[in-house]
Parts: sequence; C-alpha cells; structure tokens
Amino acid sequence: MPIKIPDDLPARVTLDAEGVMVMRETDAIRQDIRPLRIGLLNLMPNKIKTETQVARLLGSTPLQLELTLVKMTSHVARNTPIEHMISFYRDWEDVRSERFDGFIVTGAPVETMPFEQVTYWDELRRAFDWTQTNVHSCFNICWGAQAAVHHFHGMPKHALAEKAFGVYRHRNLAPASPYLRGFSDDFSIPVSRWTEVRREDIPPDSGMSVLMDSDEAGLCLLDDPKHHSLHMFNHIEYDSSSLGDEYFRDMSAGRPIAIPRNYFPDDDPTRQPENRWRSHAHLLFGNWINHLYQTTPFEIDRIGRR
Repeated sequence: MPIKIPDDLPARVTLDAEGVMVMRETDAIRQDIRPLRIGLLNLMPNKIKTETQVARLLGSTPLQLELTLVKMTSHVARNTPIEHMISFYRDWEDVRSERFDGFIVTGAPVETMPFEQVTYWDELRRAFDWTQTNVHSCFNICWGAQAAVHHFHGMPKHALAEKAFGVYRHRNLAPASPYLRGFSDDFSIPVSRWTEVRREDIPPDSGMSVLMDSDEAGLCLLDDPKHHSLHMFNHIEYDSSSLGDEYFRDMSAGRPIAIPRNYFPDDDPTRQPENRWRSHAHLLFGNWINHLYQTTPFEIDRIGRR
C-alpha cells in the first residue's frame, strides 16, 4: 500500500515523479483497513524539503500509512510560507489527545544553543512525555535525538572543534536487531552537526544499546526500548543534494565552511555527488515501519496501555 498524504501537499508532485506510490485521500477512505498513523514533528527550517524526504522513505513500505504534519504550538516558522503551515500543519497541542503508531521528531537549527534556551524547549519536553502514553514507537533524528536522550536520560551534548560534515563510513553493531535487518556490515551515512553525544555518557541503567557508530563521526543510532524510541544522530534521510545545498548556502553567506568530506567526487564542488546511502535509508525506515506494524495494537485506542 502507498502513503496517504494530503492531495495538494507539494511533496506529492515530487514523489509522483519519482515513482513513489502515493494514495489519494478519496481512495484511502474506500479501503477497509486501518492505516498506520505516523506523526512528523517537523523542526527543520525548510519544512517542505523535509516533508518530502521523510514521505519518500515512508512511502516505500507496502503498508498504508497516514502522515500527519505537526509543529510546535509555541513556535512560528520563519522559513516556510504561512499559507503552507496553515494548510498542512497541526499544532502539537491540537493532536495531544490523539494516538499515533509512529512519531518522528526531526533535527533543528538550534544545536549550538543550550537545550533550556530553545524557545519551545518546555513544549518539546511535554511532547516527549506525551509520546510515552500516546505513541507506540518514536524515531528521533539529529538534534531531535540529542534532545530526547537529554530529556529522558540526562545525556549532555558536546561541542565539536569543527563541524562534522560529510558522508562517513559506519558500522553495523547489532545485525540481529529488527531495525538493522538486511544491513551491510559497512555503510555510509550523511552527517551535518556541530555537536555530539558520546558513548561514555550513556547511563549504565538506561537499557539503551548502540546499533550503529563510526570511527570518525561517533555515535549514530541508539535503541531505547524503555522509551520505545530510536535515536538517529545523523541525517540518513537526506537527499543527494542536501549536503551540497548546505555547503553552497554557507559559502554564499560568507560563513566559514569546509567542503563536506567524502561527498563531491575528488572534493570538486562542481561535480555531481553520488548517493551512497539511499538504499540503507529505505531499509532502516522500512524495518522500523515493519516492526511497528508487527507490534502496534490493532485498536489504536489501546496504544499506551503497556
């Protein structure tokens, strides 16, 4: 089954052109099955691009999914047209009475700030607590993952001397994990962050396990069964052009930025980068959705009754 998104969401045009199966709302209503409800709390500045990236990966599953776009109630997006936000997004305060099979929290351009200084930090903490009663499984990405492990486990983030920026080799540390089914032993993932969380800060009684890491980029993916969450500290969802877009944006703005490592062929920014992570991105999201489908209650009102 395809992913169900609003008929006029801009991502639909892109996904249709790529051959991703997207279901019209009118067709979905006729199917006598319960679609998996997935919420996307989108904290990224370019929300339309992030919607497309995540919907592309969710839409590759054979299951029918219903995607709900969510924003922080207390935060006004500055980089996305207000008409888009009004048309397609719901405030977290308006969905907190509902239940979701899966919930994704993205990264955000606030990673160098202390968590407590982020304007929507208190609301995000309430949202994390809400996921423990109203969400079956969570997938937190980049700063969203750092925020989650800080909130639930008190783990600090550490500033890096220079930005971790590029495509780095990673290791599969848990081949038996249902989330890494079919993964290679060695694979590449895009990284773009100024901070990191460290293995030595994982509390010994947290119940978390490290599923992926990298010699150069450090921790990548944590399984957090106590909080039914995956914490992905890098950007496996990125498009082929995402790192290049960040590089050229910062260059145009006169910000100091190095060429992303292992990204442009021969480190030549005039050449088209090759995507070496696409298959593993689809595999990780597909494994998450499959595990979610196998374990979530059929009656959605039973989510949270653990």
